[in-house]
Amino acid sequence: MTQNIETSPAEKSADQRPEHPDFWCKRFGAGTTPWDAGKVPGDFSAFVDRQRAPLRTLIPGCGSAWEAARLAALRWPVTALDFSPAAIEAARAVLGDAPVDLVCADFFQWQAPNPLDLIYERAFLCALPRKLWDDWGRRVAELLPTGGLLAGYFFVCDQLKGPPFGILSEQLDALLQPAFERIEDRPVADSIPVFAGRERWQVWRRKG
Repeated sequence: MTQNIETSPAEKSADQRPEHPDFWCKRFGAGTTPWDAGKVPGDFSAFVDRQRAPLRTLIPGCGSAWEAARLAALRWPVTALDFSPAAIEAARAVLGDAPVDLVCADFFQWQAPNPLDLIYERAFLCALPRKLWDDWGRRVAELLPTGGLLAGYFFVCDQLKGPPFGILSEQLDALLQPAFERIEDRPVADSIPVFAGRERWQVWRRKG
């Protein structure tokens, strides 16, 4: 609905603010989850298959956690994290008894009990309001040791309204290049409609 006077973020209710769990609980509750592919995407599957050993993995904003189920089946130690209780319930339905550490917590407050090897990105950064992007960049750098990997999908475009919020290549570089080097970058062939033609698979390695 169009309003004549724009409501400031501070005045919006919690379920209108993507930085609040209620925003996502409302959408999971209504079954409005256009970001959910319902499967493990191809570039991630290929990345996993190339690894010589399991990587201790964090999936922030895990949603339904399809990728976590795949990793658990391969005996990778994986933490699937989301701050929306409704998302956690959706993930639990997908995961069943898979050995995944499923955690309802805020990514910016959560502390890793063991050193991570990999953070997997899919529809998490683009769900965050831009005011949180610098915090996200700092947080992934804090959580990954030297040589650790940030791998996943980035919504690279100039879409201002969201979520999903588009990020320009130079903005992403500014967030990550202080602490990471990019080692893979290519367009995505199997994007779901909401991301189609504007999504890139990238892998970044934590610098020392």
